[in-house]
Amino acid sequence: MNRTASDRATGVLPDAAVVQRRVLRVLVASQVLSGAGLAAGVTVGALLAQDMLGATSLAGLPSALFTAGSALTAVVVGRVSQRHGRRPGLAAGYLTGAVGSLGVITAAVLDSPVLLFVALFVYGAGTATNLQARYAGADLAPRDHRARAVSTVLVATTLGGVAGPNLAAPTGTLAEKLGIPGLAGPFLLSGVAYALAALVLAVRLRPDPLLTARALADAGPEGAPAGGTAAATTDRDGCGGVVLGALIMVLTQLVMVAIMTMTPVHLHDHGHGTAASGVVIAVHIAAMYLPSPLTGWLVDRFGRLRIAAASGLTLLASGVLAATAPGDSVGLLALALALLGLGWNFGLVSGTAIITDAVPLATRARTQGMVDVSIAVAGATGGISSGLVVAASGYPVLALTGGVLALAVLPAVAATAYRR
Repeated sequence: MNRTASDRATGVLPDAAVVQRRVLRVLVASQVLSGAGLAAGVTVGALLAQDMLGATSLAGLPSALFTAGSALTAVVVGRVSQRHGRRPGLAAGYLTGAVGSLGVITAAVLDSPVLLFVALFVYGAGTATNLQARYAGADLAPRDHRARAVSTVLVATTLGGVAGPNLAAPTGTLAEKLGIPGLAGPFLLSGVAYALAALVLAVRLRPDPLLTARALADAGPEGAPAGGTAAATTDRDGCGGVVLGALIMVLTQLVMVAIMTMTPVHLHDHGHGTAASGVVIAVHIAAMYLPSPLTGWLVDRFGRLRIAAASGLTLLASGVLAATAPGDSVGLLALALALLGLGWNFGLVSGTAIITDAVPLATRARTQGMVDVSIAVAGATGGISSGLVVAASGYPVLALTGGVLALAVLPAVAATAYRR
């Protein structure tokens, strides 16, 4: 039986509801910090690469690199969490993201594109860990409250996520005073934020939610928050649920990353500065995370499949608006990016709930890590292809293609609904 140190000493299992409340408080604190670290880098990553390389076609490479780095991290964090619990896995992931942020700053000072790309790959650890934290929020939640538990963790990212992009200009000014290129300034914020998030989790995430869930499940049905033993599957769909949940999150991630990555470049090409890009990305990230409580309630109330279908339709609306909005209209592009974030949120919350329902506690963290690898690969694909598409055909083609691609969620959802 897996128990925390205090449980083994006393022989008393903790109350799931009490531990869950504590876990959510700690995760919320860490997500506020990590949200700032994530958003700051996203805002200027493409612009920094464009400035160092002098080529728009490679401006999507930073997003591809840190999402590729997040793929490797998802595997590692998933395996560490499976073996030792969520706390060491998440803390190590954020600390690695902080190291990557320091590497990006060093690369900018040395004007070394090679070091920049390596550092961005390492920086991607923060992105993966930020997403993996949502699973920790669901470990001790009963099935009909899982989506709401996931959404509580996600919405905490909003505070840091909105602040991060809007600090791009001030941190750039600070960086220049320190002799660092201005576009690398936001990575100063990223490094500090990720390091603090790692510290909060390492010190405060006790008892560990995954280990506690296993202990309660092994103790018998009366203690199991997920409604079964650690080895039992929690959803009759099993593997099919994993595939569907992964597909939903892969498609929404690919479309979101592709359009988001090139929007700052699109604005820059139409004469807008870093401040305008920061506002648009801040609106986007707010829409990614702020609606989470409502999304969680909708998923638990009306079902995973309906909200997954809503994700595809919302992303289509985003792509159409982004493609048709004038390049000099910050307002319309901000609205398009808000819809992009909302569609992603619908897909992530519903997909995460589907995955968690389908996977037993005994293999949950490892499976979740592998699912997030596919999500990261999709993000990397979206990031690296976005620059190539814009260079060849323009931003409107990219946005419209992404919107149409998101509709592939609908037949998958319809097929699953028919089988049920």
